[in-house]
Amino acid sequence: MENSTQVKFFYLFGLKETFNNKSVFFILSLITYLLIITVNLTLIITIIQEKGLHEPMYIFLCSLCVNGLYGTAGFYPKILLDLQSDVQVISYGGCLTQAYVIYTSVLCEISTLTVMSYDRYVAICRPLLYHTIVTSLTVRKLLLFSWCYPLFIALIVVSLAVRIPLCGSRIDKIFCDIPSMLKHACLPITINPILNKCIIVIHVLQLLFIVFSYCQIVRNCVKSAKGRIKFTQTCVPHLITMVISVTVTLFDTLQGWNSSVNITLNMRNAMAVQFLVIPPVLNPVIYGLNLQQIRRAVFRKCNAHKIIDMKR
Repeated sequence: MENSTQVKFFYLFGLKETFNNKSVFFILSLITYLLIITVNLTLIITIIQEKGLHEPMYIFLCSLCVNGLYGTAGFYPKILLDLQSDVQVISYGGCLTQAYVIYTSVLCEISTLTVMSYDRYVAICRPLLYHTIVTSLTVRKLLLFSWCYPLFIALIVVSLAVRIPLCGSRIDKIFCDIPSMLKHACLPITINPILNKCIIVIHVLQLLFIVFSYCQIVRNCVKSAKGRIKFTQTCVPHLITMVISVTVTLFDTLQGWNSSVNITLNMRNAMAVQFLVIPPVLNPVIYGLNLQQIRRAVFRKCNAHKIIDMKR
């Protein structure tokens, strides 16, 4: 009984209040997904091709964009299919896979933002030691941490969920997540909530580290006009991204584990998809518009393509 489940499919009821406007939501979702792919790929390709951007800050930014594409790939293809179907159904394995991808992406977003705050702290508060501390080996280790830790934690969460027999198949959301699945557990569960609290503690520690880093950065930057300019150009985009990511993730996490929250289904959907819409779109846009090196590289490539097209 512990290693099997009575559920083969899950029914997603998150779209039941949007049946009359499914074509509108399909168009909006398609446009949003295409926009996410375009802006993130543009930034990734620009950073990869421009040798002048092969620095830690831009490498971590590239990782953030890759994570945006990874996380949204677990959501948008499925929701686009559901918006064209009368019944929204997903297999047990597909539900676990979607939950794993989205959960991994959220964890990776927070870990990458933590790594980026450390990089900015060393660059601004320890500039003379920056290249000694943030070496190519250090960058690789930080990238491994920002990806391997979320993949490992998410694997444990999903593995524990698989062992729990389920007696229901209704999910009142537009995508799968572990809390929604475990609401149908046939047996009392204790390990999963404890693990969830441990993960929240880790995230709080990461956020405290980010806050500490930026307190040190602000204290260092206010001393000179040059420091204030550097802070505005490289740190403000990171702070905006961090606040948005943490806020929208917190909304969905609290709603997922607290079923007593009395909000409408449409409002719940809006809260649930914010971290799959706002950060993937705004991350590359915010950084692309604020970092001069990236902005110049993108404009240079656009002009080069125009010249080639004119010659043809």
